[in-house]
Amino acid sequence: MKMRKENILTNVLLGTGLYLLDSMRDRLSDSVDDLRGRARDTYDEASDRVSRATDVIRGEDHSGLNTGLAVLIGVGIGVGVGMLLAPASGEETRQKIQDSISGRRDPATGTYGM
Repeated sequence: MKMRKENILTNVLLGTGLYLLDSMRDRLSDSVDDLRGRARDTYDEASDRVSRATDVIRGEDHSGLNTGLAVLIGVGIGVGVGMLLAPASGEETRQKIQDSISGRRDPATGTYGM
């Protein structure tokens, strides 16, 4: 009789364990899939970085040309907008700059004199 009670207890414990594992299996597989996806994304990012670094080391990277072109375009746009929105004419602006460099400002009034 003692053996039968032990078998019943063992069967109950095994059944409960299997039930709990079965309910956790779906959640665990989702977690594993998430981890697998993140690992794949991390590997892809690392691979891209290594590839770009290899291109730079070999001298096959042309991003410097693109950066230079972007800077030139930005400077051109900035000069154009500055010319359109300037509050004074070019001659007046140059005179103010020249006066400020040479220090010909009247300290009493704060204006530039000639």
